[in-house]
Amino acid sequence: MNNIHKTNRAFTLGLMLALLSGVMLAGSAWAAAQPDRPDRRVSRERPAAVRPDQPDRRVSRERPVVAKPDHRRLDDGRFRDSRYQHNRFYPTRGHIIGAMPRDHRVVVHGGARYYFSGGAWYRPYGPRFSVVIPPVGLFLPFLPPYYTTIWVGGIPYYYANEVYYAHRGDGYVIVEPPKEEPSQAPPPAEQMFIYPRLGQSEQQQADDRYECHRWSVSQTDFDPTQPESTPESQKMEKRADYQRAMSACLDGRGYTVK
Repeated sequence: MNNIHKTNRAFTLGLMLALLSGVMLAGSAWAAAQPDRPDRRVSRERPAAVRPDQPDRRVSRERPVVAKPDHRRLDDGRFRDSRYQHNRFYPTRGHIIGAMPRDHRVVVHGGARYYFSGGAWYRPYGPRFSVVIPPVGLFLPFLPPYYTTIWVGGIPYYYANEVYYAHRGDGYVIVEPPKEEPSQAPPPAEQMFIYPRLGQSEQQQADDRYECHRWSVSQTDFDPTQPESTPESQKMEKRADYQRAMSACLDGRGYTVK
């Protein structure tokens, strides 16, 4: 009787082990048959959609492009004006100062007051003053303390701090930049050599040459800086008259002309 119970127990245990082994083999076969399915227990995060016309910000770490600094600009609010070898320092446009220096000058144009000091122009900015670009047409009876003389078509212009000045009447006027290429060398005065006997300054020499040029043109009806369509023989005669008029005018202003 005991032998029969032992046999039944062993049979039941073997049957249970066989069933368990079958279940395990079936599970392995099912998993092997589906290798491409993702394991949802690992991550449920969906990748962000990236449009083809936009950079992927998750990958790109490029730094923004920074403009190269203007080496003429200084950290103290000034810049170096090197045009025409002027080589002077001026405050930058928009620079603010609390009060105007004592040596400033005031010019009224179009009902507005402009302040000039040290080669720079200012306008009121609340209780303070801001550096500005003066308007074209502003008339003034003086030139900046430092300027560079340039010549366009035989006519002198005066340049300083990105502003062009031209002689007009008994003073000067701010003009547009010349359209023609300027020259820093004065035009030849028809092979005339001019020496300032009275020690005239560069500004005075340029003014005198310009005034004598205009007077000589009005007297002889000949302008050597303009193209002429007259015959060469008449042109030579007019040129000689122009030279004599220039010599007489400059001699009367204290110059030796040869």
